[in-house]
Amino acid sequence: MLSSNKNGGPGGMNETQLSDGAVSEAVKPNGAKGRNPEPVVAEPSRRRMAMLTIGALGVVFGDIGTSPLYALRQTVRATGGSIPDRLSIFAAASMIVWSLVLVVTVKYVVLIMRADNDGEGGVLALAALAHRSHIGRRWKSWIGFAAILGLSLFYGDGIITPAISVLSAVELAGADNPGIGPLVVPLTLLILFGLFAYQNRGTAKIGRLFGPVMAVWFIILAWMGLRAIIHTPQILWALNPYYAISFFIAKPAIAFVSLGAVVLAVTGCEALYADMGHFGRKPIRLAWLTISLPALILVYFGQAATILRDPRSVQFVFFAGVPGWAHGPLVILSVVATIIASQAVISGVYSITQQAVQLGQLPRMEVRHTSATDFGQIYVPQMNTYLCIGVALIVLFFRSSDALAAAYGIAVTGVMVISTMLAVVVAMRRWKWPLRLIIPVFGPLALIDLSFLAANSLKIREGGWLPLLIAAGVFIVMDTWRRGRRVHIEKVRSESMPLDLFLERADKTPVRVSGTAVFLSPRGDVVPGALLHNLKHNRVLHERVVLAHVVVENIPVVPQKRRLELIKLGKGFFNVFIHYGFFETPDVPRDLEAVRAYGLALDPANTTFFIGHETLVPSSPPVLGKWRTWLYMRLASTALSPARFYRLPPNRVVEMGTQVTI
Repeated sequence: MLSSNKNGGPGGMNETQLSDGAVSEAVKPNGAKGRNPEPVVAEPSRRRMAMLTIGALGVVFGDIGTSPLYALRQTVRATGGSIPDRLSIFAAASMIVWSLVLVVTVKYVVLIMRADNDGEGGVLALAALAHRSHIGRRWKSWIGFAAILGLSLFYGDGIITPAISVLSAVELAGADNPGIGPLVVPLTLLILFGLFAYQNRGTAKIGRLFGPVMAVWFIILAWMGLRAIIHTPQILWALNPYYAISFFIAKPAIAFVSLGAVVLAVTGCEALYADMGHFGRKPIRLAWLTISLPALILVYFGQAATILRDPRSVQFVFFAGVPGWAHGPLVILSVVATIIASQAVISGVYSITQQAVQLGQLPRMEVRHTSATDFGQIYVPQMNTYLCIGVALIVLFFRSSDALAAAYGIAVTGVMVISTMLAVVVAMRRWKWPLRLIIPVFGPLALIDLSFLAANSLKIREGGWLPLLIAAGVFIVMDTWRRGRRVHIEKVRSESMPLDLFLERADKTPVRVSGTAVFLSPRGDVVPGALLHNLKHNRVLHERVVLAHVVVENIPVVPQKRRLELIKLGKGFFNVFIHYGFFETPDVPRDLEAVRAYGLALDPANTTFFIGHETLVPSSPPVLGKWRTWLYMRLASTALSPARFYRLPPNRVVEMGTQVTI
């Protein structure tokens, strides 16, 4: 499912495969032989590393960094009620801190971030890495299914996180000012629209804006926590996991239910992994280990210490441990920080959307690179619009963060379980870890993830149905697109002329005109429909005919020396395969200029690009069924045109229309 998928849809390029009958002669650039060494990538300078680290604070850790506003409060309530006892307080603090250590630090920062796919993270990148392992076809099918399911759940979390973050921010601002109450929803929508409108500036500029704010936020969290710990240092005994374990033994049912609140402290960890392509592994690890994790441990222990001194302060524990004069500035900073929190998931959605488009799991969409120096910083306008509309509808429907609280967590815990499963496959097949090492390392982590998922499943009736409903809708769209592309490709292939047969008859063409014609083709062994239509209607062939095929590999970036493959077919015909990684934006004209090194002179000014414009018509009966065929046709109509997606020059493109029955 994930192996060598290509961008599909009307007029696109799908599943490029090379038939032996079409191969004549493979050419290397300038007659070079052998393999060139990989280029050496220089380590970023200290100044650059510091900038990326600060940027990561604003983009990557916004979600998990604002969890202290509600995570410990909700956990203590779940364990001990409105007036908790000593064991409940110690158990809540112990469970949260050890979740940060085991789930975020050990699982994601130490282990899963090792399983980067050439620098890229996220469930799709991890699935592609696992898919390249030496496993059977059935396992690969399950990995593909898990990848789509994980991506669907991530979208569910991506829509909810901005809504609950901004709602909680505005509600917090209105806690001391009742007059703001009726304006909560309008102000929330206004802030959200502004946030999504700013996305086209790119994560680099957003990081420069948000990064320093979050750095101040983490410093203040550490100060708040340290101040409270100094007054009640005995809370540090909660570092001992004995308190969490003893609470599970004493009150197993309550402890299990409380995991649904504990998970609030680690939401955002999957975005941490998905955003790895934006900033790199080292800056994210550095930001977490030196700034975020110490600050979060201090503030959670500080809040627990405050509740230990006064159990009735649990309702307002975040502000209870600071002097009165600091409440106003802290409220303002909290509002800004919770707005920033949604950025982590938004950036992660952009990353996995580009991966899904390149791997053929979603229709073609425009992807803009917003930084000239950092390749992974992107903006996806179409997905930005979908997110904005979805988040606004959720705000209008639920209207409060309390109503959304039950929906928060189930999607991200589902992705966490899938990530652990895929990481086990990578560890077994690619890292060659023996079972005696995998079981003690991943066994406890999988048990924690499954416990979080099971505890959150209890909240389905109360609102947990929302992310599941969103994920189900995304899954149906992706599955329909994948099935429809398969039927579409088979239909086009069955009606295509074999390339070797066409070449035998090429001499009978009445006229060969000067210049070069480039035909975008899904396969290397059949004749593109646009070429046949051009020959049928215009009765001419160009002097040089290039059949260009885009191949998307299961790696983020294809090295430049592997970008092109040229095959001389004779009689002025050439097959050119252009290889891209799933995190690259195709630019066919730019890369075709490099064929000069292979002995083919291609002048862009005298080159015409031909693409097929396919009109889809349902067959009787439709192969996919009526509703799936209708949905696939709607999705295909929204796909970005091949000319724009492959960056073809508008004044050099000719579209040849045809009708395809599916």
